[in-house]
Formats: sequence, structure tokens, C-alpha cells
Amino acid sequence: MEKREMMLKKAFVALLVAAAAAFQTPAWAASAYVPIRYDATGETITLTGHDLTIDQVVRIARHGAKVALSPEARQRSADAYGLLLEAAAEGVSVYWFNRGAGDQRETVIFSGDPTSPENSAKLKAIQRARFGRGGLGSYAPEVDHEDVVRAMMAIRVNTMSYEAASPGLTQALIDLLNAGITPVMGSRGTLGEGDLALMGDIGAAMVGEGEVYYKGTRMAAADALRQAGLKPLEPFGADDSALISTNAYAVANSALLVADAGNLLDWTDMATAMALLGMNSSLTPLSMPVQSNRPYPWLNWDAARVLDMVRGSYLFDADPKRIIQDPESLRASTQRTGSVWQALADLRQTVLISINSSDHNPAVRPGLKPSDSWELATPQMMKFYVKGGPLSKGKSGYIFSNANWDPYPLANQLEYFTIALANMGVVLTQRVDRFTNPFFTAIKASDVLSPDQIRAMPAAGGYLHSDLWIELTGLINPVTPQGQAIVATVEDLQAETRLKVKRARDAVDVTRHLLAQDVIMSSNWMDIRKLQDPQRSLGTAPAAALSALRKVLPFQSTAAAVSREPAGQIVADFLAATSARSFYTGGPTMPPASPVPVVGQR
Repeated sequence: MEKREMMLKKAFVALLVAAAAAFQTPAWAASAYVPIRYDATGETITLTGHDLTIDQVVRIARHGAKVALSPEARQRSADAYGLLLEAAAEGVSVYWFNRGAGDQRETVIFSGDPTSPENSAKLKAIQRARFGRGGLGSYAPEVDHEDVVRAMMAIRVNTMSYEAASPGLTQALIDLLNAGITPVMGSRGTLGEGDLALMGDIGAAMVGEGEVYYKGTRMAAADALRQAGLKPLEPFGADDSALISTNAYAVANSALLVADAGNLLDWTDMATAMALLGMNSSLTPLSMPVQSNRPYPWLNWDAARVLDMVRGSYLFDADPKRIIQDPESLRASTQRTGSVWQALADLRQTVLISINSSDHNPAVRPGLKPSDSWELATPQMMKFYVKGGPLSKGKSGYIFSNANWDPYPLANQLEYFTIALANMGVVLTQRVDRFTNPFFTAIKASDVLSPDQIRAMPAAGGYLHSDLWIELTGLINPVTPQGQAIVATVEDLQAETRLKVKRARDAVDVTRHLLAQDVIMSSNWMDIRKLQDPQRSLGTAPAAALSALRKVLPFQSTAAAVSREPAGQIVADFLAATSARSFYTGGPTMPPASPVPVVGQR
């Protein structure tokens, strides 16, 4: 009896230990972290604050390219920092520095010279506490893709050159990127108007708190800094404001979205060309006379592009079996895809402005004079004028409270793009099924292939494409506008850009899988058309794309050679990893985009 009781006690103790361990494990612990490929560490991209491209963001975020800040950008940042310090010394009220933030905006934090011994000690203590894990922090689940966090840091290095960041803060952020130290970060805690909590996790890593990924291993930030030969940051001034007052999380996701969506749309155009070849289609809807009757630049461009892709193919030869008119899902393909290209172009321009400008509050503008704009000389505006002195090295300027953190038009354009993408997705869904109808194909697969050959083809259709389409439709409803009066009712607007960009990125991912089903069906029928008449030309670009696809997904597979991975997953991965432009370059010139303005230009 005693032995049995002892065994029960041991089992109970073991259960308590396991429960305690589970309780101590954060609920947001990483599940499937996706690291980047550090295959561009020999490349350095110089950030100037005004000409960062989305391709460069991708090189830094996904390939480990290093960053440097141009001398001009460093000087601009130093001037802003000096103006901040001088403003306090002159008694100018500065939001989130010598005055509080949010509902504490009228609270005096300190008075006089911030570099005096008393104020300096106070500021150092305030800043150190705000950078620590006891300050702002994000919430579960964790951001599981390293490229998102690296894109955030790269964009913030670029835009922070307009803010009053201490030289140490700027360098610490650059050092994290270049050392490959990626802070662990939650994905919740932002209302889409200032990603403060998420950026706070980056700040914690800078001072050696929290956790990071370093060389593929999750570890304490302090250990990673030590192994990389870096010292923890000693923040000063308004470094917490300079770092976290930004929409860098939403903008980083948007930049990566634009990159991924561009490749998706390139493949969509290629898939349309492949579908036309598989259907033995009439090309009249794409022709110049038809397109000139409806002169929408992006629709005309996309039609001309797809037409150019099939140039030289058998579709330009006479064929008595070719029907006069395809199903709407082929005839109207370029209208839908061209509209998504237009939405993407608008989103791209807004993202470029976002990654090359300041969304910070307050706006610090060294060098401005009262004579530079009529309103600056008014008594109200002169309250925020810094005359210039020792701390600013004689430079004058203004520091203004503002609402540049409000993420419009980016938030609207993310939803506009998502809706346009879904309206293209329905085309792909319908196109898959039209290949099962001999009214459109004019032949059956069984007219060309034996039953065994048909069974050996990659499978598409069935339930999957409809399931994917239904999932896509659930992403297109706009996020309800929010006006929750929080922080003592001072902050009463929420953009929820986090949700909007997540839906957009999910929509791109679902559409890629949907496109994979379309590509499987179209490529099968391209092979059928070729078997039907071996003399047929499929056009240079579509034939090259088909050849590359068949290396990962053969048209005919023996039972022993069939992959355990679904054909749709194989093709979706192929589309994500392969640029459609490797098979097709040139073609008609894309409609012009508006130039990206330089910060401070009127």
C-alpha cells in the first residue's frame, strides 16, 4: 500500500512539474519560424532616406544584404537630433521629449538643457526603462517570418534619418541588421496607426533584453550581442520616440506584399497565355483594334503583353475547329488582371513614399526659416521655432506635433488591391472548369490520350480550386473603420493596417495556390494540343515556362515516380521560387508611374 502511495505521489509531483513548465512557457512561443537565406551578405545597400526601392528591401530582408547610411543621411539625422536638444534648452515644448506623450502631452518631463547633469541622468533613466521589456511589448502570436522583421529594421533605418535619433540608436539598428540579429516579436499590439509595441521589441533587443534569432539559433538578446561583439545601446534624448513612432511593421509587410504580388501577376499573365494555348483560343479580344475601343492604359497594356507572349504560336494559324469566342473567364482575363496591375501600381507608389519619408510625431525640420512658408511666421507657429544655439550647432528649425502616422492612403490601397485580386481570382476558378467542357475545347482529352495516359496526368480541378476560391472571398470584405476613444480619449482613430495587410498577403498566398490549379490544367492541355499536332508552336515564352514546369511536375508519371506532395503544392512552390520574367522579358512598355516625391519638397 505504502509503495503504491509513493508511486502516486511521484506521479503527482511529476505532473505538477510538467504543468509548471508548461505554464512558464510563453503561449506565443515560436511554432514554425521561417529563417531567411543569408546569401547576399557580401552586398551593401546604402540608404539615403529618399531612394530605397522595394527590390532593395527584399535583398536586405530575404537575402541578408548589409546596409550603410549615406553621409548626407547621417548629417540630416544629426541635425535633427541637435535641433531636438536645442529646442528643450530654449524652452520650446516638444511632444514626447520634454513633454509627455498621448494623454500626458501637457505634462512637463523636464525643463532646460537636456545635457545638464541633472537632466541627462533623468533622461538616461527614462530612456533605459522605456527600452526595456518592462515598457512596450507586442503580443502573441509571434511573427514567424524573419524577413518581415528585417524589412522593418531596414525601412526604419532609412526613415529614421529624418527623426531626432541619437547617433548611437541609428548605429545600433544598423548593427543588428548587419550582424544578422533578428528580434523575436509578437504580431499583435498595434492598431495600425503607429506600430509602437512591435518596434518596442526591437528596442528591447538593442539594450540586451528579450530574445532574438542569431545564426539560426534562438537565444537571449544579451548573448547574441555579446557573440556578435556588440555593446548594448545606451539610449538618450527621445530615442524611444525616434525608434517606435512609425508604421514600419505595416509598411514592411506592404513592401514584401508588393514584391510577391508582382511575381504573382507576372505568372498570371503567363498562365493566361498558357490557358489560351491550351484552349486553342481566339485572340481577337487582345488585338489592337478591340483594345483601342476601350483605352484604359493598364488593361490595354496587359492585353498587349499577353498577346506578345503568344506571338509566333499556332494560335495565329487558321484552324477550322477553333471556336469564334472563348468563355468569359478567358476573354475577360486581361481586364481583370490589368485592373490588379493598376491597383498594384498605386500601392507600389504609396509604399515607395512610405519607405522614403517620415511618419514620425513630432516632425523635426532643421534648416526651416519663418520666411519659408506663410504660416511659419504666425505667432502660433513661432511657438515651435528653434532659434538655434550650441546644441544644434547654430542651426534653426521647427518641431511640430502632427498626424503623419495616420497610414492613409496605404490602408485604403491595401484593401483596394485585395478586392481587385479576388475579382481576378474568380477568373482562375472558372477557367479551370471550362477545360472540362468540349464545347470550348472542341476536343476531349480522350480523343488524344489513352485512359492510362489520362490517369498519369497531374490532377487539377475537383474540390480544391472551389475551396480556395471560397477562402479568397472571405478575405475581401473591408475591415470596419474603428474609432475607439482610448488613452483618455486622446487617441480616437484606429486604422487596423495590421489586419488589412495580413488579408492582402493571405490573398496573394491563396491566389498563388489557385493559380497553380489553373497552371496545371492549362499546361496539361498545352501538352495535349502538342500531341494532337506535333507541328504546332506554343510560342517561345510559354514553351519555356512549360519546359521548366515539367522538370518539377512531369506530364506523365509512373506510379513509382508520383510525388507524395500534391501537384498543386509543387506548382505553387515553383511559382513562388521562380520568376516568370526568366521566361519573358521585353514586351510593351508598362504605363508610367507617378514620381516619388522627396521629403520636404513642396
